[in-house]
Amino acid sequence: MVTREIRVKGILSKSKVYDWVINPYVGCQYGCTYCYARFMKRFTGHSEPWGQFVDVKVNAPELLLKELRQKQKGEIWMSGVCDPYQPLEEKYQIIKSCLEILSQYDWPVVIQTKSPIVLRDLPIFKRFSHIDVGFSIGTGSESIRELFEPNAPPISSRIEALRMLHSNDIRTYVMVAPALPEVVSLVPLLRGIVDYVLVDKMNYHYADWVFKRYGLNRVEDVAFLSDLFKVYDIPCEVVC
Repeated sequence: MVTREIRVKGILSKSKVYDWVINPYVGCQYGCTYCYARFMKRFTGHSEPWGQFVDVKVNAPELLLKELRQKQKGEIWMSGVCDPYQPLEEKYQIIKSCLEILSQYDWPVVIQTKSPIVLRDLPIFKRFSHIDVGFSIGTGSESIRELFEPNAPPISSRIEALRMLHSNDIRTYVMVAPALPEVVSLVPLLRGIVDYVLVDKMNYHYADWVFKRYGLNRVEDVAFLSDLFKVYDIPCEVVC
């Protein structure tokens, strides 16, 4: 893993998903096989394979403090092209520092991660009047998870983190992106611990080789998942 500390010129970017997005890192230690963010290598100049480099935006908190006074208030997504709670966050605490600032200004925040490290910031979450904390989970099968995202935290740790957050009155959600084989087995695991589920209908073709190597079939039509989640009283929306 190649880690570089960098200073950037801006940290709040316009987003097509939410109003704003904060990406505290360039690259991601999890390096999931399907990740759409791999496209970033065309612009960053990294020679290392995806998942083997991370640039840390060490001046992100000071930039955020400045930009909050200049930008129109809106919902902030953490994050779009990296996991904000990848292991390096334990050392650098970029997102924690940003959340401390955002809580003072009370900007609405949506967090998306695969990491139970997110629980570290539970006391900060409680200061917000609007914050949603979600996990990306594409299957209920640990063996399938290991094929597609071998470096990411186990599904059980994500489920337990959701349970902890939800029991502390934090709004929680799951983003099914992409829908992987055995995704149906995920549905009952989420009952009572999430406020809603989002399902991404896009297919992620970076992982085509995984499907081919292990003889797996894609989940081509995700519309059925919406009805299935509703059976378990979980509001679900198909997006993208």
